[in-house]
Amino acid sequence: MAQLHQLPPPLNVSALLMGKHVESERLEFKEGWNPEPILHTICAYANDFRNLGGGYIIVGAKEINGIAMFPPSGLPVDSLDVIQKDLIQFGHSAIQPTYHPIAFPYLVEDRHLLVIWCPGGESRPYKAKQMPTKACKDYVYYIRRNSTTVKAKPEEEQELLGLAAVSYTHLRAHE
Repeated sequence: MAQLHQLPPPLNVSALLMGKHVESERLEFKEGWNPEPILHTICAYANDFRNLGGGYIIVGAKEINGIAMFPPSGLPVDSLDVIQKDLIQFGHSAIQPTYHPIAFPYLVEDRHLLVIWCPGGESRPYKAKQMPTKACKDYVYYIRRNSTTVKAKPEEEQELLGLAAVSYTHLRAHE
């Protein structure tokens, strides 16, 4: 079997999993690959509603009351490539405008995880399909509220659009 090369993500995954951190506006634990809520959380982190720098989703880490259980549950090694391909498809067909998070396979206690780093997007606001299927045509703006991904309310949508306008004006001023 080929050796899994481990690139370090821009955070200490092992420390996060030792029960010292709880889910927050910047951190989400998922025991397995569940495309719909993960898609919505990717969109919320891309929107970076509070300008915190996006967030991280650690797939393969079971949580109870927001605290990761150690050792992690892990993912089958053969699912890592499949999930990363799904993420590429999400970026092209389930999020508008196009957005691609950065995925890192990671090994902890001989268990495979996938860390999905979702920096705040440059083209916000983003909206994602309510369901990640080809048939779904309904897109919604998602944001993070504490440790939860939620649909943006109309006033929050307006604020997202305002943040995008401010970012555009800031960029134009520095040209």
